[in-house]
Amino acid sequence: MGATAGRTTLHGEGLQHDDGHSHVLASTLPNVLAYDPAFAYELAVIVREGIRRMYAEGEDIFYYLTLYNENWVQAPKPEGVDEGILRGLYRYRPAQVDGRRIHLLASGSILHQALKAQEILAAHKVAADVWSATSFQQLRVDALDAERWNRLHPDAEPRASYLSQALAAVDGPIVAATDYLKAVPDSIARWIDRPYTVLGTDGFGRSDTREALRTHFEVSPEHIAYASLHGLCLTGEADRDELKRMVGELGIDTERINPQFA
Repeated sequence: MGATAGRTTLHGEGLQHDDGHSHVLASTLPNVLAYDPAFAYELAVIVREGIRRMYAEGEDIFYYLTLYNENWVQAPKPEGVDEGILRGLYRYRPAQVDGRRIHLLASGSILHQALKAQEILAAHKVAADVWSATSFQQLRVDALDAERWNRLHPDAEPRASYLSQALAAVDGPIVAATDYLKAVPDSIARWIDRPYTVLGTDGFGRSDTREALRTHFEVSPEHIAYASLHGLCLTGEADRDELKRMVGELGIDTERINPQFA
């Protein structure tokens, strides 16, 4: 499967190349915690917690981390994000404008594409919050655990998953974009209570630049922005005429073959 940035996975047995399938496979193992950090500070928080749990506490677990060979500026660590990093999601950059609300969930290198999409959307009076999704796997594990507890304790106050708590205070459709198969962000879809669009790198892709490959897999800033407008169309906050205009403005080829089959 194609990937839009060369990447390596770091786990308990060393380093290996990641072809896009391995993150999905790692997520199926009950004692593996799979993360896809976008920034060095996220990686530092995860590694510190891994050392504490594996060595200080002696837990029988190991971590699966995705690292990229693409260069980008490392952002300073925001205040109060450690819990969100470890639990799989936190709001990295709130919308910079007022307007129709959308939420962009992104991991690893694609977070930077989401940040560019945020700027595109701002020009169209769309307020996009960008969230760093460090682990869709951990979000799913926590949601399943809350679901199980509620099933076994019918007389108790229902527990809310971390995902539902994080999204409870915000309105608007959600677009999730990653450098992985769509199955990764799609794993939390059943707990999303609003239009939820998933973008990923299903299929094979060979291009001369990362930008061309991201366009091929439709995880570029333009495709993220267009998917956001489509999500707003589903809630009645955008119309088809606006979508048609965005197709031309963003240079999206609506007749190209689905990259999953290309």
